[in-house]
Amino acid sequence: MMVAGVDEAGRGCVIGPLVVAGIVVSADNLQLLLELGVKDSKCLSAKKREALYPEILKLVKSHHIIKVPPYLIDRAVRSTRTLYKLNHLEAQTMAKVIQELSPDKAFVDAADVLPKRFGEYIKECLAMPYPVIVSEHKADKNYGVVAAASIVAKVERDGEIRRLQERYGEFGSGYLTDERTLGFLRRLLDEGSGFYPSCVRKSWEPARKLKEAYGSKQKTLG
Repeated sequence: MMVAGVDEAGRGCVIGPLVVAGIVVSADNLQLLLELGVKDSKCLSAKKREALYPEILKLVKSHHIIKVPPYLIDRAVRSTRTLYKLNHLEAQTMAKVIQELSPDKAFVDAADVLPKRFGEYIKECLAMPYPVIVSEHKADKNYGVVAAASIVAKVERDGEIRRLQERYGEFGSGYLTDERTLGFLRRLLDEGSGFYPSCVRKSWEPARKLKEAYGSKQKTLG
């Protein structure tokens, strides 16, 4: 039996893409993944994730990665149609990964507050016959195959962030709770005459409020 694990990295960041990664491995090799030391990528150092990444790929039959750019995330968040909100966008993307991997069974880390509903979203996007879908919260902690996928997603996401920092400079964690990230967004607005570049998720509420405040300030100064 072929088993897939699917997870994402970067869902909550205001900068850069959402990265969804999946791996498919023979059920006979699941224990070997655990013996590598795979665990939820958030519990590993960047150095450890980088070391595990090639070892994971040696054990799997195949892997597939999709990087969802900010403009598609913005389109989903701003849509008035429930079908295209962020959870659905993530489910659609995970479905594309699963379709590519063609497993018999797929474990996914659920984004929705109702894991079963998230699994149903994925099934709706898959061609029949679709594999067994196991959609759970904390799947990256509970299943080695999802933990391995989370490592692949995080390493790929970290690479995207490094490339953005080489272009735009240091911006902290990319999360809006980080003052360095907020300062970076303010600088981008100043340098872009009130506009964000394509690396920013413009639909994120704090980013929108910063832009609105910038516009109000400019009107006052004018």
